[in-house]
Amino acid sequence: MSVRTRWPWISILLGAILVLNPIGLDLLHSAFFAGEQLARNIAQPIVLAALAILILIGVVEWLVRMLIFRGRARGATTA
Repeated sequence: MSVRTRWPWISILLGAILVLNPIGLDLLHSAFFAGEQLARNIAQPIVLAALAILILIGVVEWLVRMLIFRGRARGATTA
């Protein structure tokens, strides 16, 4: 595996795909811009939990990439 950057680009791409599809946009709209309080109260925890999960995935990916970079800097090889 050839890691060229430390940025968690896979997680960023996954998040963008999840948010920018019609279902994701509709969920965001109902979570923050809905006219009914009940719709906002139902959708906001879902959106915030999904955001927390995406951030957690991004942090894990970043940590894995950092470990790979540090291992290569020390000259470690995998068989």
